[in-house]
Amino acid sequence: MEQTAHILTANVRKARGGDSEALSWLYQQYNRGMFNICTRMTGTRNDAEDILQEAFIIAFQKLHQLKEDHLFGGWLRKIVMTECIRFAKQTFYWSDWNEQYDDMADDTDDDWWLLVSPELIQQEIKLLPDGCRQIFNLYTLEDYAHKEIAGLLGISESTSKSQYQRARQLLKERLTKKVATDGSF
Repeated sequence: MEQTAHILTANVRKARGGDSEALSWLYQQYNRGMFNICTRMTGTRNDAEDILQEAFIIAFQKLHQLKEDHLFGGWLRKIVMTECIRFAKQTFYWSDWNEQYDDMADDTDDDWWLLVSPELIQQEIKLLPDGCRQIFNLYTLEDYAHKEIAGLLGISESTSKSQYQRARQLLKERLTKKVATDGSF
């Protein structure tokens, strides 16, 4: 672990100086994980590739701003998330709060999904409408609060809550149907 941190730190320093091998090493170390985030947030491979490329360009251009070299991974993740959010603001349509979701938020049984495989859940998350998927991922997987999501995306907090509840409801309906027809979890 300590050796890995030392290698990372050394490569960040070299990359800051323009060393192409170090830049390539950083890209190879982080591109897969960051691509997965981009894919989860955008829903399409092409958009994810574009965002990932832009995020790495920004990171490499601003590498001099990174204060602690060993924190490169977290710093890069923040840049990736910022780019995903920027993309969402430009691309997705956000429907406003719908009062029906107030009741749904209270009535939703939180344990239903425990019986479904993570792979099946992940597959269905990818099929959610863009706005729902984006907010579901930010809230559930990235641990943002609805207030933070609203500020980042330029939407109201209630719209964030509505999109989240809609995503949960769609997931529940689709997964329940899939389990009923396929008989598998």
